[in-house]
Amino acid sequence: MKDRLLIIDDNSAVRATLRLLLSDEFEEVDAIENPAMIATLASPGNYDAVLLDMNFDNGRLDCTDGLFWLERLKSLPTPPAIVVITAFGDVEIAVKAMKLGAEDFVTKPWDNDQLIEKLKKAITKNRKQRQDKEAARRASQLEAAESERLRLTLDEVKMRHIHSVIDSCDGNLSAAAQQLGVNRQTLYNLLKK
Repeated sequence: MKDRLLIIDDNSAVRATLRLLLSDEFEEVDAIENPAMIATLASPGNYDAVLLDMNFDNGRLDCTDGLFWLERLKSLPTPPAIVVITAFGDVEIAVKAMKLGAEDFVTKPWDNDQLIEKLKKAITKNRKQRQDKEAARRASQLEAAESERLRLTLDEVKMRHIHSVIDSCDGNLSAAAQQLGVNRQTLYNLLKK
């Protein structure tokens, strides 16, 4: 399965090289220089991974720009996998990036095979985390619904069932009465209560 990748790097030569390298490995590879475009491009589901440069064209090489944009990406409802890349990073920056949610860290110049492997591994890890969160969310919803159901009285359970059958019959009371095994007048009487 091929995935979609967004490269964010202010160096046009790096963007072009990465795009050329990664185009064979990913279904779609987009590259931008301005991280401010993240808000529109990296909305939920647009990309499976982002390769994020840690320094942008502002004369500072302390990776604060990259850390800022990493936090913005990770604040999305369903963030993509993020691998950060920099020529000026060190272990301290890598640790900060990982604490903020980056799946991995790559230094420039990079090893092509290692970069591809890290991106693919990051996507797999991110997908698994999203699936686990979704499964936990669904389990919590089911648990809440079951808990609510157990608090219902017998009359409430009966009325919910009657309304459910009526809904399944698109409001046709004759069909609903037949499905419930009662006559139409009995159904009317139950609904009046």
